Amino acid sequence: MKTYKESLSEMLDDKEFKKEYEELQPEFDIIRAISDARISQNLTQKELAERTGINQADICKLENGSRNPSLNLLKRLADGMGMTLELKFIPKKTTR
Repeated sequence: MKTYKESLSEMLDDKEFKKEYEELQPEFDIIRAISDARISQNLTQKELAERTGINQADICKLENGSRNPSLNLLKRLADGMGMTLELKFIPKKTTR
């Protein structure tokens, strides 16, 4: 049986798949950042919901990728975890 990384590596050989995967990367990064920050604070989704006033079901949807957060919602999450939200624009890598 193949591991996830092995399967992903094979799928990324397909140019169309790779393009779609890379276009979704910013969304994956946000999802990972939200859940990693919450876990680093040893908070459950319920506890974060209580701190932020955001419904626990909505936090779950954010973390599973079925809801896209607004900037205001990201700020509320950061505040609820005692963190500062930092947004960066980073130049794309160019291939020559």
